[in-house]
Amino acid sequence: MLNNKREFTFTYGGKEVTLETGRLAKQADGAVLATCGGTQVLTTVCSAKEVNDGQDFFPLMVDYKEKFPAAGKFLGGFMKREGRPSNNEILLMRMIDRPLRPLFPEGYMAETIIMAQVLSYDGENDPQVLAGLSTCAAISISDIPFHGTLGFCKVGKIDGQLVLNPHGGDVWEKSTIELVLAASKDAILMVEGEASEVSEEEMMEALQFGHEQIKGFCDVLEKMTAEVGKKKREWVSATPNSTLMNEVKNNFASDAREVLSVNVKQERSGAISALNKKVAAAIEENPEKYGLTENDSASKEAYKAVDELLYSMMRSDILDEGKRIAGRGLTEVREIETETSILKTPHGSSLFTRGETQVMATVTVGGKEGEQMSDSIYGVSFDNFYLHYTFAPYSVGEARGYRGVGRREVGHGNLAERAIKKMMPKKDEFPYTVRVNCEVTESNGSSSMGSVCSGSMALMDAGIPLKKPVAGVAMGLIKEGDKYQVLTDILGDEDHLGDMDFKVAGTTDGITAIQMDIKITGITNEIFQKAMAQAKDGRLHILGEMAKTISTPRPEFKEGVPQIKSTHIPKDKIGALIGPGGKNIKAIQEKYEVTIEITEEGQVNTLGVDAKVLDEVNALIDMQINGPKVDSVYEAVVVSIKEYGAFVDIVPGISGLVHVSELAEERVKDVNDYVSEGDKIKVKVLDVDRFGKIKLSAKAVEPVKSKKA
Repeated sequence: MLNNKREFTFTYGGKEVTLETGRLAKQADGAVLATCGGTQVLTTVCSAKEVNDGQDFFPLMVDYKEKFPAAGKFLGGFMKREGRPSNNEILLMRMIDRPLRPLFPEGYMAETIIMAQVLSYDGENDPQVLAGLSTCAAISISDIPFHGTLGFCKVGKIDGQLVLNPHGGDVWEKSTIELVLAASKDAILMVEGEASEVSEEEMMEALQFGHEQIKGFCDVLEKMTAEVGKKKREWVSATPNSTLMNEVKNNFASDAREVLSVNVKQERSGAISALNKKVAAAIEENPEKYGLTENDSASKEAYKAVDELLYSMMRSDILDEGKRIAGRGLTEVREIETETSILKTPHGSSLFTRGETQVMATVTVGGKEGEQMSDSIYGVSFDNFYLHYTFAPYSVGEARGYRGVGRREVGHGNLAERAIKKMMPKKDEFPYTVRVNCEVTESNGSSSMGSVCSGSMALMDAGIPLKKPVAGVAMGLIKEGDKYQVLTDILGDEDHLGDMDFKVAGTTDGITAIQMDIKITGITNEIFQKAMAQAKDGRLHILGEMAKTISTPRPEFKEGVPQIKSTHIPKDKIGALIGPGGKNIKAIQEKYEVTIEITEEGQVNTLGVDAKVLDEVNALIDMQINGPKVDSVYEAVVVSIKEYGAFVDIVPGISGLVHVSELAEERVKDVNDYVSEGDKIKVKVLDVDRFGKIKLSAKAVEPVKSKKA
């Protein structure tokens, strides 16, 4: 049958949503078209029937594409076809990916590809929410092994009220909370968002609100799966065999214990590598003893077994004894060192070191030309504050080249940017463009939160009027059954071997950004509340350490940093300031070596490094638009000489007459005896008549002396 369409309609956030399957992409393992109003998103999911030889990880790839024809638009620029994904598309790919991974069965290693495409966008309904919902539905009705059902939503708080999936216009600018949430019926799986210094209690309320809405969607998805879902396929687990694990545990437990006692990351990595080789040698000597054959890769099996042994040992240490790697306390933050102005030329710089994680941040200050333009189906936008995050291989001691920005770097940079953004001054108060660049120079856990701390310090070092310092901390979780422990300031190994990476950033007064990833099937409200309370203590401690170096912004920019001085002109005078073909404004910029930017409202921002020059330029602009003021004194240039006086330019384009009687104290017979074309003289404005003619006097300021004297 060519068309076996089935539709499931429900209300979500006060809007009607329809999930359709059986009409499009029928050869995919699962395909769902989600529709809300005039917005439609098609998501397909395909998983390979066989596992690639030697595959030892789950290769899940999520792609999300906002097609410009969906909004009836052309791409800007030379290229008219969608190319590599934008940052916003990458961020959504990561948000969809993260909650899905824990729900695939352990040991499932078949390559799995999810593709979500925005086919229609009406400007009123959020395609990102539909992408999340249709992805959940496509996997659930497919034959791909997957545990349970889940849903996505966005949560805002506008005028004190929690709102589900707000979209369009400036709704997010009005919202004090912006969250993306993924959850099953029983537990929260993923959180990402920002807030305006909200309390832990207020954040928890928003999470619970979103979770309740998702539960209703899960009911719809269970009905859809029961009616049109396929039977789940058979598959073979790739987890280590029990014989191998028992033998490794019995023979190498003491070696693993020594590994976990090593405090320095590189030394611990070396100890793990040595243990891997030791186990591999034992397997090669007697593979049957370890439940393997001669054809199995001893080194690969040893790596998996050692990782599993360290996993179980580290977790039992924490759960049973409250003891972390190298003996650190559960709530203990690693030692912190902070510095500012570590680089000579950048406008602001800092170095934040926490244990073996180190981030160097720089700040660049400029004008409108530095704004980041984004072209998407939502329209063209410009950001005057942005943060870039770089994680080079040398930061973890790896000998490989850097091949450009990856999805992880985009995600970490966006999280740090969100954390700081709420504390940046408003654009109408601070008309600069600011770029923060965070370079991870050493990494052993939570470099994104290190970037928040380092970026905040660099901004204050640059003299940016940051409202309050911002810091962040990463929390971990070890959970077995009903037993659990929350860890403050996790190491890389604790992230790798643990169940949660929960990052919280904010000020002394509240949360500004939050992100949670988990490796289990969800966490309860009790765990969430404990983690947020513990994160608050850690954040306040880190802010205290940062304050020992810098706690408030510099009162002014450093020498050489571009400054903006502003003036305002009537809208109908903008053309006069610009001049024919931009001639006038170009002349001013070239003469004074400044950049002038004019808004549609008539605000004129002059950018340069010398404050005195900026004042001169603004005075010049004021005179060109409003004319000279009576009794003001200017330095003028003689442009022509007549028998009755000299015409001078007090600024380019504005001339006045210095009458022969106003040149010198004595009687002037020949003007040429006193001035020549090109001479500079100081003049005072005596009068501006109703026709705009300007009468000037030199003798009222500094009488001109005869050249024959």
